[in-house]
Amino acid sequence: MRRDHFELDVEHVDWVDTDADPEKPHVYIDFHGPEELLRERLTGTDEELLAAEETDVAFRLREDHERDPDAEGVVGVTNRITGDFVFELNERAEDVLRFIRAAREYGRASDGDGRYRVEIDVDGEPLVAYEKDTFLVYDADGNLLRRESLIPSGVEL
Repeated sequence: MRRDHFELDVEHVDWVDTDADPEKPHVYIDFHGPEELLRERLTGTDEELLAAEETDVAFRLREDHERDPDAEGVVGVTNRITGDFVFELNERAEDVLRFIRAAREYGRASDGDGRYRVEIDVDGEPLVAYEKDTFLVYDADGNLLRRESLIPSGVEL
């Protein structure tokens, strides 16, 4: 699967910069490619689509986002059980870090069911949706950036 097969859109992040009521950030990932390939990568060893707790979401920077306001990186979704990449897509660091900040603030304001929601669609048709609490951020050398990451309290990495 190519990275350009994916479109990413987010909702409910603007409230964090205003006095508006908190809303759970949502990320919509729409895949425009062969459905069977995406479905295969999202299928676990039990032949069912992966559950939220069987996936991880991370962002790997390509350059220093503090020095370059136009820095980019790669959002990756992986199968937590096998460690295999499900897919990756390119995104601007500023956009991803803003999303993570909104998810962090939403978690502080709610007693919720996850800090953000990920919906993966195929050509606009929903395939799976996950409620997630963790979003790890790594620098270009592969070092975890704890301050930038969304890590629930009590989780040891």
